[in-house]
Amino acid sequence: MKHIRLALLGAATAAVLAVTGCGASGSSGSAQGSGGADTSLSDVQSSGTLTVGTEGTYRPFSFHSAGNGPLTGYDIDIINAVAAKMGVKVKFQETQWDAIFAGLESKRFDLIANQVSITDERKAKYDFSAPYTVSPGVIVTKADNNSITSFDTLKGKTTAQSLTSNWYKLAQQSGANVQAVEGWAQAVTLLKQGRVDATINDKLTYLDYQKTSNDSSIKIAAETKDKSSSAFAMRKGATALETAVNKALESLRADGTLAKISQKYFAADVTK
Repeated sequence: MKHIRLALLGAATAAVLAVTGCGASGSSGSAQGSGGADTSLSDVQSSGTLTVGTEGTYRPFSFHSAGNGPLTGYDIDIINAVAAKMGVKVKFQETQWDAIFAGLESKRFDLIANQVSITDERKAKYDFSAPYTVSPGVIVTKADNNSITSFDTLKGKTTAQSLTSNWYKLAQQSGANVQAVEGWAQAVTLLKQGRVDATINDKLTYLDYQKTSNDSSIKIAAETKDKSSSAFAMRKGATALETAVNKALESLRADGTLAKISQKYFAADVTK
């Protein structure tokens, strides 16, 4: 998921996975007001606006339809649904990934909606909502390949990987010979040509590709036991806002909205 960044979404990958930062504005108040009071939610409610940081160039999570059309995507649909449950409007601040956490810290926006993976390092600096995306890593092979059924069986095989991704390290640890590629699109091309045996990537990358390509010539041969979880990131101490967002997410999960949004973009439920 991005944003460890795991080279997610090759052609969309590497997505692992930037748009022009916008000027500061917005409703973003302080999570901790004077005297240490948590005003994160009351600031949003009083302004009627939830200001959200996102890239706007990270398909299928946050992007502009038809190149310069409206901002859309999986994360965009989910945060819009959350805000509707909270009774507020959303104002998006499109920001390059490298500057997005600085924007949160400087109060340009109230939270980040951009497939932010939850890590121990980030949890020490930021508060997170409940996860709305859960995804393992996968080995992708040609559909007729029955020799690769686990990560152990990658030993001696050749995989196509971006050298800057975590998947490259996993391929090496599994004993594979790695052929360097720029991302998912190139890896799949080499795989289909029979020039490599497999490629490792995030399952979301594979699902996004299949949603648009419906390619029966490749398959998922194995999945990692560990899964990456992504959530909305907020400033430390924004407990009231976090609680309200989680309440909205819980309601959207219960009424099937999260699953519906997931099916729209991935033809699968990646929300749990």
